Order: sequence, then structure tokens, then C-alpha cells
Amino acid sequence: MTIRTITIPVKDLDAARSLYRTLLGADPYVDQPYYVGFRPDGSPEVGLDPHGDVAAGPVTYWHTADLEASLAALTAEGATLERSPHDVGDGTLIATVRDTDGHLIGLYQATQP
Repeated sequence: MTIRTITIPVKDLDAARSLYRTLLGADPYVDQPYYVGFRPDGSPEVGLDPHGDVAAGPVTYWHTADLEASLAALTAEGATLERSPHDVGDGTLIATVRDTDGHLIGLYQATQP
């Protein structure tokens, strides 16, 4: 799997948008009240989530061709399901698990590879 997105929970979306625009040297390609996404030159997407758990910290979403198979493999190795697969638009699915130390791991399955 490859890293698809690093989602950063934020308290102040406007302030975070400005800071990450400067840090990444790029304007957001998605700029909505529920999510701001950046795709800096060839890097994984950096997303700002105003509804995320700030205390939990950033979540790295790994691209997978088969979300259900990846969930099964990770839970067989001791991960626990945090949030079941759900559609975030256009058939794109995401889910999260916690590793054996409690860290969040995101999984991302696109409608097209």
C-alpha cells in the first residue's frame, strides 16, 4: 500500500488553511467548510478536517485496492476496527482501525485505481 492522504484535524479551518498553504507552497484543490485538501507536487494529499479529533492527531490514509481484504488482514494481526467502511463521495471508501498501540490507521479505496 502507498500513502494516499494525511488528514489533519484542525480547530480553526481558516487559520490552518493559511498556514498549510504557506507550508506546502500550494493552493488547495478542494476548499469546502467540511474539508480543505492540498496536493503538493507529487506528494500525498494533505487534508484539513475541521470535524476530526484534534487530540488524536493526524491520520495517515493508505491506498488499497481492496478495503475489505485489507481490513480483514489488519484485524487478523491485532488491529481493531475504529470506523467501518463508508462512502465519502463518488464511491470512494474509507475506514479506520487502531493498531496494537492505539494509533489510528486510515484505509482509502478509490472507485478507480
